[in-house]
Amino acid sequence: MNIKHAVRLLARASCAAAALAAAILPSAASAAAAPARPQPTRPNIVVILLDDVGFSDMGSFGGEIPTPNIDALTKNGLAFTQFYNNARCSPSRASLLTGTYPHQAGLGHLESVQVPGSKGLHSKLSDRVVTLAEVLKSAGYFTAMAGKWHLGISRGVGPWQRGFDRSLTSPSGELYYRDQPQPLAQSVYIDGERVPASSPRVGQGYWYSSDMFVDWQTKFIGEARERHKPFFLYMPFVGAHFPLMAPPEDVAKFKGRYMRGWEVVRRERFERQKQLGIIAADAELPAALPGSYDWNKLSPAEKDRFDTMMAVYAAVVHRVDRAIGTLVDRLRQSRELDNTLILLMNDNGGTAESGPDGRLKGEGPAGSAQSVVWTGMNWATLQNAPFQYYKHHTYEGGIATPLIAHWPRGIAAKVRGTLVREPGHLIDVMPTLVELAGAAYPKRFNGHAILPMEGRSMVPAFRGEALTRDKPIFWEHEGNRAVRDGKWKLVAGFEQPWQLFDMAADRTEMHDLAASQPDRVRNMAQQWEAWAARSYVDAWSDDYDPHLKGRERQIWGGAEVPQLPHALVGK
Repeated sequence: MNIKHAVRLLARASCAAAALAAAILPSAASAAAAPARPQPTRPNIVVILLDDVGFSDMGSFGGEIPTPNIDALTKNGLAFTQFYNNARCSPSRASLLTGTYPHQAGLGHLESVQVPGSKGLHSKLSDRVVTLAEVLKSAGYFTAMAGKWHLGISRGVGPWQRGFDRSLTSPSGELYYRDQPQPLAQSVYIDGERVPASSPRVGQGYWYSSDMFVDWQTKFIGEARERHKPFFLYMPFVGAHFPLMAPPEDVAKFKGRYMRGWEVVRRERFERQKQLGIIAADAELPAALPGSYDWNKLSPAEKDRFDTMMAVYAAVVHRVDRAIGTLVDRLRQSRELDNTLILLMNDNGGTAESGPDGRLKGEGPAGSAQSVVWTGMNWATLQNAPFQYYKHHTYEGGIATPLIAHWPRGIAAKVRGTLVREPGHLIDVMPTLVELAGAAYPKRFNGHAILPMEGRSMVPAFRGEALTRDKPIFWEHEGNRAVRDGKWKLVAGFEQPWQLFDMAADRTEMHDLAASQPDRVRNMAQQWEAWAARSYVDAWSDDYDPHLKGRERQIWGGAEVPQLPHALVGK
């Protein structure tokens, strides 16, 4: 397909999306003429999850990628600067949807990793937990999702079986276009029925998935209104998971913008983060990890290659932001926005998978359905600024995520546009929504005993009150582990010794205090061991995932053969 044809098809898809919105939402004139529908006391809820997006990619968190719609949500809502995920796709989604730690939910690793006899590596959501959809549906909400699942469809567990009234689901992500060659992108599930991605039932014209997902969510909003129910929409975008894809006109907007190199742009993000208050004014920026390339030693052709990869990534993030803006506009047009709580976060840090070289290959232009683009380790260092490490790891670069909360009717005017600095975690979403929805969290569900919620509600922050928690936050993924207790963080890589950091003074984890505070290290390590024992955490073996081997996994989480024709001198 040539570029002109793709552009024509995209324009046709945009017209189809506009027609869909017009069919579902009232026009401005008709909305003004119609009597206002009484708004429910309980809020509508929209939970947005971005995939493999770094801590600093959004403009409101220091990024240079234009994200005006996300930034507007931040300006008129709350930004949580010390919020955490679980360092990987399936584990984070499991915690977000259940309010428990991932091993408790059965997904201590990806859906593809099932270990016979394990306590927490079941590769699917367990019956010992309930989902947000199940809890909110029991409380009278209309529940729907459109986007990536990755919580057990291959093992017989889909969203239609876990509380969602309606769903358009990509089983494990990677879906951007209707004609991708990747096997995992060739079909979706509509309410449990497997449908080819190319079917007109999925979307009209040559759609882009971020827009297609919003069109489905718009349809679901209309169905909730017809039933006179508040709605819970779960919106896990595919962007920006590899293979990265975006329309050519969007990629063109960013081509050449990254020719200054990752280190220059990273330092610019770092300075903006200081100005925004995302990090302390006296914070230190860590040096790039071993194996990173010196931009100044790359050839012009190599610089152009890396610039192209990051241009595609930036286009993906920009298009996700545009889709979020469309959703917000449609909520506003339907008079639902004021009483809708929107929560937005990432499932892990930017990914260094594919190593320092990244990937840029395929038949079509970079970002097309026939291309293969992974940004790799060097750009992930930029995406996760100012932190070290990446997806997979329990250092800040792997687990820190922005959390943005927007709710005009529910967030006090005096705190809108401010920052919440107390530590939080995905496990806090369930208790927050249970409280706001007036729902009952069950002890038993569908004949199964249910584990209690692990987090605490974030509702006090909506009133401008401080958030407290009575127990630490814990992590384990692939043998990487951590504990966050107040200002203290204990962290270690797989088969590596514990390190201790004072996060109030050293958020970028530059100064290990373990040697000077052995008692604190011992006590926190014992807390981790007790948590692991009660939370179904299995001892990790790299044999469980063949992609992890050797020294490479200590840095970027997986071994990949370099693609560049020669070894470059790293820092």
